[in-house]
Amino acid sequence: MTDEIVYGRNAVWELLQSGKPVNKLLLQGEGTAGRFQDIVSHARAQKIPFQFVDKAALDRLTEKAKHQGILAYVAPREYADVDDILALAGEKGEDPFILVLDEVEDPHNLGALIRTADAAGVHGVIIPKRRSVSLTATVAKTSAGAVEHVLVARVGNLVQTLKDLQKAGCWVSGAEAEGTEVYRSDLTGARVIVIGSEGKGLSRLVKETCDEIVSLPMKGRINSLNASVAGSILMYEVLRQRDGRN
Repeated sequence: MTDEIVYGRNAVWELLQSGKPVNKLLLQGEGTAGRFQDIVSHARAQKIPFQFVDKAALDRLTEKAKHQGILAYVAPREYADVDDILALAGEKGEDPFILVLDEVEDPHNLGALIRTADAAGVHGVIIPKRRSVSLTATVAKTSAGAVEHVLVARVGNLVQTLKDLQKAGCWVSGAEAEGTEVYRSDLTGARVIVIGSEGKGLSRLVKETCDEIVSLPMKGRINSLNASVAGSILMYEVLRQRDGRN
């Protein structure tokens, strides 16, 4: 199963006009819209990320097909809004339970986290538009179908989104080493769990925005866990505390 791409000027333009979800556009050029001005304007209006690359990159991605200097990555499903996630919690009569991913770049990690989020009763997952993996066919496959049942929102400013969630009454817990041991933390109530990238952890501004930093106890010689493993453990700890289990 490969990630779906659409290339060629007319094909990409029709895709954009259809309203189907688009993860990203790649345009041949050196930082100016040029002959793609109409497409760039549409992408900006729809808040679709785009990037200028050289012809060799497009040749490689399309296996030297006639791409006409443009390629689009198509998402396997529609993205939700953050308000949709909060509304879902309200409809269920539950405190919001949200997973936020800070620059997680491995599609297998994202797919695994979405799968666990579905199992643990998370109302939605939030990812940034840039420097992060988006919803792709690989993510969908790794999630084992959970991507069809979990709301995933993609936002332009992760820090501002966290601040908005705090204003909505959520407590934001970031996962990082040297924080309060998670098993000693109160994770009940409206809760946002933030997981950092595979290599760098939480970015500085995101970490500073969190209400608290929690960590998992590490008894071995390895001092970190895979992002999907750490996130899964934390989600289930939230579920355990919500259910009042000892």
